[in-house]
Amino acid sequence: MRKDPRQARSRATIDAILDAAARILGERGWAGLTTNAAAETAGVSIGSLYQYFPNKLALVEAVRRRHLSEVLAVLHAAADDKMTRTHRIAALVDGMIAVHSRFPAAHRVLLEESPRGGDSRGAHDFFEVECRKAYEAIFKANSHRTTAARIGAQVLAGAVAGAVHEAARQGSLASRVFRQEIIALIESYL
Repeated sequence: MRKDPRQARSRATIDAILDAAARILGERGWAGLTTNAAAETAGVSIGSLYQYFPNKLALVEAVRRRHLSEVLAVLHAAADDKMTRTHRIAALVDGMIAVHSRFPAAHRVLLEESPRGGDSRGAHDFFEVECRKAYEAIFKANSHRTTAARIGAQVLAGAVAGAVHEAARQGSLASRVFRQEIIALIESYL
C-alpha cells in the first residue's frame, strides 16, 4: 500500500475497495479484475483507490494479506487455553468457515491464478511461521496423541485447510453437516 489509513473513514474506504476487489476476483478471475472496476464496485473514485494501491497487483496482495491476517486471528483465538477443548475446536471450525465464506470464489483465484508481488514472499513466510506456531499450540492444547507436535500440527493444518478450501469450491461451507463432519474429523484426529 502506498499509505496507511489513519482515520476510520479511510479504513472504511480501504475495506470497501478490498471487498470489491475480492468480489470481482471471485466473479471474473484475475483477468477480469481492473482497478477501475474495483473503484466503481466500491463506490469510490479511481483517484481514491490509487491513493492506497499503485496497481492491480498491489490491490490483490492487500486482499491476500487481509485474508491471511483473518486466518491467523482465527488460529490465535482457537489456541486460547482459557476455553474448553470443545470450544477451541468449535472456534477453529466456525472461524475458518466464517473467514472462507466471505468471498469463497476469490480464494481459488488467489491460490491458483493471481501472480504474487515482490513483497508477497515476506508476508507469506510470516504467515507460514505464525500459522505453524498457532496450529502447534492448538495441537498441544487439544491432543492426547503422542505424535510430535510439529508433525501433528502439520497434519491438522492440512486437513482443516483442505476440507475448508474444498467446501468453498463446492459451495458447502454453510452446511451444518459440513461443520459437524469437520469437527468430527478434528476430534477423532486429536
